[in-house]
Amino acid sequence: SDPYIIMLTAKGEESDRIVGLTTGADDYVVKPFSPGELVARIHAMLRRPRQGQTSPVDVRRHGDLDLDPGARTVDVAGRPIELTRTEFDILDTLMSAPRLVFTKQQLLDHVWGSAEFRDDHLLATHVANLRRKLGDDTEEPRYVETVRGVGYRMARR
Repeated sequence: SDPYIIMLTAKGEESDRIVGLTTGADDYVVKPFSPGELVARIHAMLRRPRQGQTSPVDVRRHGDLDLDPGARTVDVAGRPIELTRTEFDILDTLMSAPRLVFTKQQLLDHVWGSAEFRDDHLLATHVANLRRKLGDDTEEPRYVETVRGVGYRMARR
């Protein structure tokens, strides 16, 4: 996760503030402070997007497939599709660069990170489930295409 961090402290020296902010705090509030000031600082932080946050205009489209990374929703022809976290992350990765072929290793890295329990078969199972939920045909894919011996990409239209 990428939480907002506000340090509430009695240490008000400049060096303390510098250390707090350089070690990851988004804001540094010294006692005494009013609850109103704290609420105002929280609201100000929430107005600033975090790195990696998406805005409503970041909906990705591929034919009649819509993916909203911020809301973590997927629609096909206006019909909502329920995906698992892993299925969503695979589709999100593929749609982030629809012309690019993602190798199996790249997808494993993007979706599972450095987790030890991951393999090609696990990825293939999730892709098969994703295709089934999207109503995709492996012979003539509209969404997820297999690039034999390499990996996957969004199907060329």
